[in-house]
Amino acid sequence: MAKVVITETLDAQCADWLAERCDVVWHRHDRPGLDAELADADALVVRTYTRVDEALLDRAPNVRVVGRAGVGLDNFDLAACRARGVRVVYTPDANTQAVVEYVFGLILDHVRPRTALEPGTDAEAFHALRKSEVGVELAGLTLGIVGLGRIGKRVATVAHALGMNVLGCDLLDEATIRKQLPGVPFTFVDHAALYAGSDVVTLHADGRPGNKQLISRDALTHFRDSALLINAARGMLVDHDALARWLDDNPDAFAALDVHDPEPPSGGHELYGRNNALLLPHLASRTDTALRNMSWVVRDVMAVLEGGEPKDAAV
Repeated sequence: MAKVVITETLDAQCADWLAERCDVVWHRHDRPGLDAELADADALVVRTYTRVDEALLDRAPNVRVVGRAGVGLDNFDLAACRARGVRVVYTPDANTQAVVEYVFGLILDHVRPRTALEPGTDAEAFHALRKSEVGVELAGLTLGIVGLGRIGKRVATVAHALGMNVLGCDLLDEATIRKQLPGVPFTFVDHAALYAGSDVVTLHADGRPGNKQLISRDALTHFRDSALLINAARGMLVDHDALARWLDDNPDAFAALDVHDPEPPSGGHELYGRNNALLLPHLASRTDTALRNMSWVVRDVMAVLEGGEPKDAAV
């Protein structure tokens, strides 16, 4: 039987399915003894924090396929995998719905305050809350989407359904994006125009080197002084020092960050403890359905091990 090493968490149902077909070994990526397990492994299944690069592949000479139980491939050196003939399989649409719902949850948390009643709340406090807790409707607000891939396009569809105006920018050309978003009106703009025209900016760009600190000091000069910035994509997209200074200068602005660089953020992170910043522990894809969808990467791992062609392969 082929040997498959799992280095991070995996849905139990999917892990059991894999264990019926091969020899499964669980070994944390950050624990001693991993090299011994890699030495005779035929495949790996990883998630976010296992770095699949030349150094790891040197220690795993027999590996034919690596499964990424997730969407992004930022932790992979795809060129190194390709050079060694190692297939890389993943689950590109597994968490789209989960992330989209999460993004709109963050937006609604910001624009629609909801303070729960405490036991014993009297009539005066009850009516005071009704007067102070006045929110803003999403209809009529402008949402700027940086990156119109799978998630960005779904965000645009939901935003339109809720009556929001949509601005978008992407590396792909406008004509290509419009073909992929039939029936969803949006305005295709450059980054500066998107930042300047948006009440809410949500990031859905990928982790290519050119996107590092995309939200920089210069980019932030274009933002509205009351804008909401959401990052549920990749921590490296934001210059956190620049963001901290911008939040200092714009107390009516707000940033909700679900991802960080590095993860977890340090205890002295410059955005902790602010009234206009929210740091979250990378929760956007954490639903039962999404986690199971991602874990079913094991089907493609087995397809490769059995000599077949996987459904979703990056290499």
